[in-house]
Amino acid sequence: MDSEYPKHWKLRIILDNHSAHISKETMTALTKYPNRFEFVFTPKHGSWLNLIEMFFSKMSRSFLRGIRAKSKDELRERILKYLDEVNLDPVIFRWKYKLEDIII
Repeated sequence: MDSEYPKHWKLRIILDNHSAHISKETMTALTKYPNRFEFVFTPKHGSWLNLIEMFFSKMSRSFLRGIRAKSKDELRERILKYLDEVNLDPVIFRWKYKLEDIII
């Protein structure tokens, strides 16, 4: 990512709390790029994020399973095609909770 974005940008990366994201090795590697990256971690118990994980899991299992993309462009095209197909028949998610009920 360092080479893909202008050097004067600070890159904020949103991650879950997976051990690989917070490992000593990861933090040591980041010291090579002082003030370049900022990790923003999602809440440890962010169940609403499961919807996002399920969406990408379904895409991986159904649309990308077993493919061998010849390039990043081909992979990008396939992902965009999947998004186009999903958006043809959208499913509306109805959240069951009120914000005031879940704020602690």
